[in-house]
Amino acid sequence: MNSGFLPVCRREMEERGWEYVDFVYVSGDAYVDHPSFGHAIITRVLEAHGYRVGIIAQPNWRDKASITEFGEPRLGFLVSAGNMDSMVNHYSVSKKRRRTDAFTPGGVTGKRPDYAVIVYGNLIRQVYKKTPVILGGIEASLRRLAHYDYWSDRLRRSVLLDSGADMISYGMGERSIVEIADALDSGIAISDLTFVSGTVYKTRDLDSVYDGVMLPGYEEMKEEPRIYAQSFYTQYCNTDAFSAKRLIEPYGEHLFVVQNMPSLPLSQEEMDQVYSYPYMRTYHPSYEKEGGVPAISEVKFSLVSNRGCFGGCNFCALTFHQGRFLQTRSHESLIEEAKGLAKASDFKGYIHDVGGPTANFRHPSCDKQLSLGVCKERQCLFPKPCPNLKAEHKDYVELLQKLRKLPGVKKVFIRSGIRFDYLMADRDDTFFYELCKHHVSGQLKVAPEHVSDVVLQKMGKPAGEVYHAFEKKYQAINKKLDKRQYLVPYLMSSHPGSTMKEAVKLAEFIRDLGYMPEQVQDFYPTPSTISTCMYYTGVDPRDMTPVYVPKNPHEKAMQRALIQYRAPKNYELVNEALKIAGRMDLVGYDSHCLIRPKHKKADKYPNHGDTNKLEKKKKTIRNIHKKKVKK
Repeated sequence: MNSGFLPVCRREMEERGWEYVDFVYVSGDAYVDHPSFGHAIITRVLEAHGYRVGIIAQPNWRDKASITEFGEPRLGFLVSAGNMDSMVNHYSVSKKRRRTDAFTPGGVTGKRPDYAVIVYGNLIRQVYKKTPVILGGIEASLRRLAHYDYWSDRLRRSVLLDSGADMISYGMGERSIVEIADALDSGIAISDLTFVSGTVYKTRDLDSVYDGVMLPGYEEMKEEPRIYAQSFYTQYCNTDAFSAKRLIEPYGEHLFVVQNMPSLPLSQEEMDQVYSYPYMRTYHPSYEKEGGVPAISEVKFSLVSNRGCFGGCNFCALTFHQGRFLQTRSHESLIEEAKGLAKASDFKGYIHDVGGPTANFRHPSCDKQLSLGVCKERQCLFPKPCPNLKAEHKDYVELLQKLRKLPGVKKVFIRSGIRFDYLMADRDDTFFYELCKHHVSGQLKVAPEHVSDVVLQKMGKPAGEVYHAFEKKYQAINKKLDKRQYLVPYLMSSHPGSTMKEAVKLAEFIRDLGYMPEQVQDFYPTPSTISTCMYYTGVDPRDMTPVYVPKNPHEKAMQRALIQYRAPKNYELVNEALKIAGRMDLVGYDSHCLIRPKHKKADKYPNHGDTNKLEKKKKTIRNIHKKKVKK
């Protein structure tokens, strides 16, 4: 009986009455038919256009037979590492293997290879020599041209060359994948598909490329990182569908990787259509015996209202993948989906999120973008909001009000994060009050990332004074509403530009907060971000000025320890960091000090404000008291 899921094996294909599939989609993630998963969207889009798609999720890359489940597809293989870059999925910033994988049944690790799209592409090529292979998803998208790879600490070639694939569909691929499918279906050879926006292809001659911008050659960039920085910024300035140029990256004299212009953003009607397909909204039932796929819990009762982000954080890859142009769904589409959530047997009345990359963006940042696209070398919010910025939340407020009124809905939360600088730029405080009154569950998570303006400038984030003003206003509004709600700031250590002096400044900020963050985010150099380019090259690609980059693992450990300076295990690292920064004034007994001086062996980790020993004594006294009461 057809469950509604697309087939994951030959038996399920035959149950549909199919003798073949048009495409085989190979994914590094388990099969979850939910629109928060890229493989679900692309396969449902193809299905809606009349194509038959089979899914091979997490094939055994050590066994060629694992790729032959459906035989040779009529039109080609589609390959993705999954919702995350496989290396980020596998390793922490310290390059230690992660213990769980939320995109695998039971959360177990080891079900996908490192550099998954390269491995899967070559696995297919071993069996099917001439069948078209198209890469997609975030791993291929962010590695579509030469890129710095943190895990091997070197500049790597485009994954198109190392995977044996024919083409990359980069960014959000709904438009390009249909155009590719229709072209292949009409009989056009994959080698002749050089005209599809949102794709990257390889060629041995440039006869058909008449309007491209020539980037530096791969070998030249390997020899001189500064040249790579220049190339990277050219790429960064050509990520907008309205203004981008075709880019050409040479690999020797007779091989070129050509990036076509990005696909045009989807209209609201097209976005609504994409999210209206008959998704099962959960993982394939074959995973039930293994405990299901953990990642579904984060998105099952959430609504995606937008894509794209004009925030422009330098450590974020969204500019390269989704772009800076905002695309949104209509109220009607989101309300219809919310009604469906409310009917689920396990729905408890709480919509966990209504957002996207940035929850409170609901329209392009200015009217000019609708015809001209985003500015190439100017940001909408950094260093200050652009005079053309339309900072208003009316549409978002109306949407949230409608969702709150739906039968069965008790509360609507906003979890995907807000841009507090955009909120502060809005002269109307209606959304600020609505946010505090209805959409915060005791704590609001925001991302100032740092407090030093030196570091914030390299991050592409607003000056520290903006966050302090936001914090003050948040507290004032909550006081008016008679609510006790707190801010939880996300903070980052070791970002380019962060000297030990700047790291100590961040520790002082945490001291004044009055609590120690449980988790610390050390800067992670992921492919295709401005910050990663700074990390590799030592220069800011925007103006080619030198940037201080903390790379030494011990220095990074000190900067990370400063954020959690109260932890006894971090005492020696914090003490060393304060010496390096020339801030031994922060070692002492005054309230402004971070740690206490160490006088004797018994006083091994005398952290300022450390109450571990006192708490242990209190606990012992309580236990003794309980025993006496029992007697």
